[in-house]
Amino acid sequence: MLLEFRTKNYKSFVEEAVFSMTKAPKQSGLDYSLLDIKIKKKSIKGLCSSVVYGPNAAGKTNIIGAMDVLRAIVLRGNIRNAEEKMSPNPASGALELIPNNKLTESEPVEFAIDFYENDFRIQYDLAMDLGLFLDEEYPRKITFEKLTVNDEMVYSRNGELEFGNLVVLKDYLSEVTELNTESALEIARNSLNREELFLTNGFKLILSQKFAKLITDWFTNKFMVIYRADSMQLIKRFTEPQKKTVYVEKTTDKAAKLFGINSNAVGYVISDDEPEGKLYSIFKDIKNKRRAAIAAEIFESYGTIRFVNMFPLVIKAMKTGGTLVVDEFDASIHPMALMSIINIFHNDDINVNGAQLIFNTHNPIFLNSNLFRRDEIKFVERDDDTHYSSLYALSDFGTTGDRGVRKHEDYMSRYFVSQYGAIKDIDFTPIFEELMMDEKEVDYGK
Repeated sequence: MLLEFRTKNYKSFVEEAVFSMTKAPKQSGLDYSLLDIKIKKKSIKGLCSSVVYGPNAAGKTNIIGAMDVLRAIVLRGNIRNAEEKMSPNPASGALELIPNNKLTESEPVEFAIDFYENDFRIQYDLAMDLGLFLDEEYPRKITFEKLTVNDEMVYSRNGELEFGNLVVLKDYLSEVTELNTESALEIARNSLNREELFLTNGFKLILSQKFAKLITDWFTNKFMVIYRADSMQLIKRFTEPQKKTVYVEKTTDKAAKLFGINSNAVGYVISDDEPEGKLYSIFKDIKNKRRAAIAAEIFESYGTIRFVNMFPLVIKAMKTGGTLVVDEFDASIHPMALMSIINIFHNDDINVNGAQLIFNTHNPIFLNSNLFRRDEIKFVERDDDTHYSSLYALSDFGTTGDRGVRKHEDYMSRYFVSQYGAIKDIDFTPIFEELMMDEKEVDYGK
């Protein structure tokens, strides 16, 4: 379960942006969307959903991109550029794209994530000196790294490597560390590399492979960040797949029928050319009495393909208690289908594993006090002068005063009169007036 994500000096977010997935103070209502966890007898209320609003080019995708970049760096284990493109987010592999393009001096890029997994509250902080925008040759280095578990500092890297309370990991430490802690810690200190994470290198190899795996497994399987959902394709991997076979996932196919696909099935074809599977429309070939497959992109609508690609991730989130983060979640999908998915995350009887859904959107239909809590509604705004982005929640306005936000008020109408900011008044009329005037002048000139 994601509790908080922070970033600083990531693209348009020059000032620190804090994306909280915990209950804001003095917020009430819609308690069915709260997930209760306990750390050292301290109760933490987690949110199971969050929606992000803001105008085009404000930075909504950047906050999701920052999550995607941290995930990629942790799984790669270093701050060198990726050798293979694993994401539609270029910055996850080419880190010289991260620094703000207006900065004239290098500032550390910072990430911090706070999540709950296997009865552990895990907080991981990372700061990197990446140089200036587009400076691929800059000698990069990690300037700060810290791992905190259940509010106990495990290690901190700030030039030197310091260790805290390892007792919190007593059941996860390697045999070498348990037998000779001081020697293991000294070896760990000597293992530092300026471009490599200590978490997935020295810590994993020397202190606790088991706990490092717990963390990377969460990033791999439960922190599902879909950057640029318009280009999303779900790659299906199967256990010992047979070549040239068709796999129809039963649950997804049922959902597709409810979505509106009634004349055919949808499934994944595995072949020698595409062993990982590609989405196809599956038909009954009446003449030859066999099944026929046509690439889904030829037969199905864009919205249908997006839905079928996304729905298995919703299933996975529900089954594992994962966090699904989607850019433009609602693109080309009917609001009623999206409402049903949101309601599933809000359903205590179904969402028993603490799954979370985070998405950005332009659709005002979700600005509804009966659907989302005030602390679940976020806004991203970009300053016209500095071009820096800022992130805030509806709950930040409080409940009193001229700008106070009260329960059950009409969030949508107040948003459109710029009560909450993060909206831009756009009028293309002057452009076309000038264009048509120029056209007239050309005509008269003839």
